Amino acid sequence: MTALFDGSITDVQGICVGHAQDEAARTGVSVVFCSGEGAVGGVDVRGAAPGTRETDLLKPGNLVERVNAVVLSGGSAFGLEAATGVMRYLEEQGIGLDVGVTRVPIVPAAVLFDLRSGDGSVRPDAQMGALAISRVGKTYAQGEIGAGCGATVGKIVPGALPAQGGVGMASLRLPGGIMVGALVAVNALGDIYHPYTGEVLSCGRLPDGTKVPAEGMLYGSAPVSTPPLIGANTTLCVVATDATLDKAQVNRLATVAHDGYARAIRPVHTQMDGDTAFALASCREAGEVNFVQICAAAAEVVARAIANSVWALEGIV
Repeated sequence: MTALFDGSITDVQGICVGHAQDEAARTGVSVVFCSGEGAVGGVDVRGAAPGTRETDLLKPGNLVERVNAVVLSGGSAFGLEAATGVMRYLEEQGIGLDVGVTRVPIVPAAVLFDLRSGDGSVRPDAQMGALAISRVGKTYAQGEIGAGCGATVGKIVPGALPAQGGVGMASLRLPGGIMVGALVAVNALGDIYHPYTGEVLSCGRLPDGTKVPAEGMLYGSAPVSTPPLIGANTTLCVVATDATLDKAQVNRLATVAHDGYARAIRPVHTQMDGDTAFALASCREAGEVNFVQICAAAAEVVARAIANSVWALEGIV
């Protein structure tokens, strides 16, 4: 189906995406690969229930500047194993930081909780991670794929059935040619909204199919789920640009990416979500940079990608 908003993170020079999933078990992996010498990386974790790997090295002032791939995975903390498979695959290809005796692929990762969606005993592992990285290309596929295979949204209202979440992407080309794009895996406690109109795109439903947006709960007209669904959530994203940025700027890009979360997910960054945003600069464009403009575009494409993640799933198209 046609996406609500145009573009893909793979419109950014040097960025490719690969997915692998177990459709029966409702879990999967998405890999954002940075070709060539990799990309300058950054991260910002806002949710209070994160599951991450290799995020400290992305902080400004730490030794490693560039990353080779970012892994987004289902399976909760078990899914971090998928990054091991990506590392092994890239090492076999001679890709990674040269440490003399070998090359060490730099592969940060984050996970979302999808263990209740299908067979919770099946989680993304090293083999699935290797399969995902082996499939990287200029994909525009969205929806129930990769890390979004078992994702759900709208899990606050008691008695409501969650709606399907998924993977979404979007991109923008700025004046002068710089591209900014995003990929998200949306598994939010909250509901999904159109970033411009405020229309509810996806939320929980009662057994008879009636939509029950969480805003009724937030403002006192509906009961709160008690206790909240611990560990059942987390939205992950990677925002990328081909502009030439330093590590501090890329970390700032990850920070403002969360503004896109806030425009399209309500409520967001709850204590039940592990919301994490990665940022990448492939540095393929060496021209003058308007960093304020790039940051604004980052928030924009994240919001659009979140809307795209549920657009076709809800049958709106």
